[in-house]
Parts: sequence; structure tokens; C-alpha cells
Amino acid sequence: MIRSQDAQFHRPTSDDPLWSETNYFGLYAGQDTDRPMNIGIYGLFREPLGVLGSTVSVNSRRVTMPWAADYWDAWQHLVVPQPSNLLDYSLANGLRVRASEPNRVWDVDYSDPAAGLEIHFRYTALMEPYDINDPTQDPMAVDRDMSLTWGHAYAGHFDQTGHYEGEIELRGLRTPIDCVSTMDHSWGVRAERQTSRLSWMHAHFSRDLVVHGLFDFSTQDGPDAAGEIRMTHGYVLEDGKVFGLKAGGGRTERAGFYPERVSLSVIDSADRTWELTGSALTTFPWQSQPGVVGHNSLLRWEMNGRTGYGEAMDFVGLGELGEVYARLHRTGVAARG
Repeated sequence: MIRSQDAQFHRPTSDDPLWSETNYFGLYAGQDTDRPMNIGIYGLFREPLGVLGSTVSVNSRRVTMPWAADYWDAWQHLVVPQPSNLLDYSLANGLRVRASEPNRVWDVDYSDPAAGLEIHFRYTALMEPYDINDPTQDPMAVDRDMSLTWGHAYAGHFDQTGHYEGEIELRGLRTPIDCVSTMDHSWGVRAERQTSRLSWMHAHFSRDLVVHGLFDFSTQDGPDAAGEIRMTHGYVLEDGKVFGLKAGGGRTERAGFYPERVSLSVIDSADRTWELTGSALTTFPWQSQPGVVGHNSLLRWEMNGRTGYGEAMDFVGLGELGEVYARLHRTGVAARG
């Protein structure tokens, strides 16, 4: 069970210096226009080392190079402000985050005057944090060693859907932010070399209907192959009530590992089956840390005549990506990405 104090730094349960805490705010603006913008704001705090990495991205395009996006900024050695406080911090890259109500209300501001970027929004939760390690919330957590979920990085983790409201101004173009999307917070040992995969995705149809899931997948068939995805965690938020997902999966069609089309069929704790499909509007190679690439797509989702939006991110470590592309070169197969 996630408590209000879990919005704050945790006492490390390991003496590994790579013990980390993360905050991720993923959102979008202009989703109903011809220029939908996918926005990501992230902090990876390595408090035992006194440093953190932070990335900010804005992208309305189909790109495979981060500098080809509308905006990309990444810092890897920011100093953790002292006294350390995850509820209220300001960073040298221009990011300010304040949680006036822990695990419920965050105010986020980012300013880069040199690039002409201002982002300001309030996030208000629409549900309690969803603890993927708690079997009373998550049916998939029953009888499982959750410390091994996506390595030890997710030894502590929650996802939460909320309403984002504010505005973004980039190079003179101001766009309102008014969307439902999902944030997350993790704590555990996050290795520099990522050796497992994670497909993290969600579909937001309204404040009253959201499908969110984490999936595993294989890279064996290469970067341009369609492949099965296997659900590891997730929930449906419907009319203010959360239903944990207990079974399901889907299929992702990819180009250069970027999700182009996703089909899902998942079963919730009330034994209802949810089937939905998503198609990519944007692509972006998000490196949350140097050793992994999150092949990020903003999708437009369809389910029973309803339209929604949300990200699909397929994370693969650089070592595994190197093996995949080396295999293609050995066989003489050309590939995108």
C-alpha cells in the first residue's frame, strides 16, 4: 500500500550506490489538432551519490534522433538540493516541482529562456496510487517476487492517473495543456546497464475511463517485426474506481522498435475484457538514462467508438540493442532505427 510519505525519498534498503528514486510526468497538448505534442519531464535521483539526471522533451514529430524533436534537454549530473526533499525541489536545469498534497497534487514549472520554452501545469490525481507490489491492489503481484520486476529498479513503484492543466509556450507558440495522463514514481537499485525490457503504455479516454499497463516483450525478431506483448501489471480506472488487471496481452507492430500500432486485450479484476487499438502520432527516442532507450510513441487509441490518447514506450538496454543490430548486420538485413 502506498502512503503519503512514499512521495518523499525512501531510506535505501541496499548499500548499492546506484539506489535511485524517479519521478516521471508524461503528458500531451494539442492532441486534437494536427500538431499533437508529447511532453515528458523526468528526474532520476541517485541520492547516495548526491546527483541526479533530469530530462525534458517536447515532440510533435516522427523522429529517431532526440535533437530532431521540438525540444530536448538532458542533464546527468545535477546536484541533489540539500536538504533533500522530493516534495519541493528546484534544479539548475530550470525545473521546479512542488507537491502541495503528497501523491495527489503536484505543481510543475520548467523554464529555458534561451530556447524559448516555458511549461507550467498542475497535476491532480484522479485515483489513489496503484502499488504494483501490493497483491490487495494488483492481482499480478500474488505469489511473485516483486523485487525482480524489471530488475530491482521497480522494487518500489506506483502508477497514478491524473488531470494535467496548464500551458506550454515554445518559440512563441502557446498551447493549453488539458489532458488526462499517467505519472509514476519508482525507488530501488537502478543499474546503469539495463538487461530487461519494458513496454509501458496507457490509453486515456476521459477522466472516467483509462486503461494502463506494463508489458514484457522480445527483441528476437528484430526492430521492424510485429510481436506479442505479455502483461505484467496494470489497471482500469472507470468512474473513479480502480480495477487491477489480472490477465491479458496484445501485439505491437514496430518500425525501428517504435510502436506503430498496438492491439490490447486485457481482463480486469471484475472479469471484464477490454479490447483497444492504438496508432502512433509521434516517435521519439527517450533516454531516461544513458544505458537504455525508451522508444516512445504518442498513440491515438480507439475502443468501442471512443477515442483516447496516451504513450507507448518500449524500453531496451543498449547492450541488447547492440546485439540485435549486430545480428542484422551479420545476416545482411537492412533495418530502420
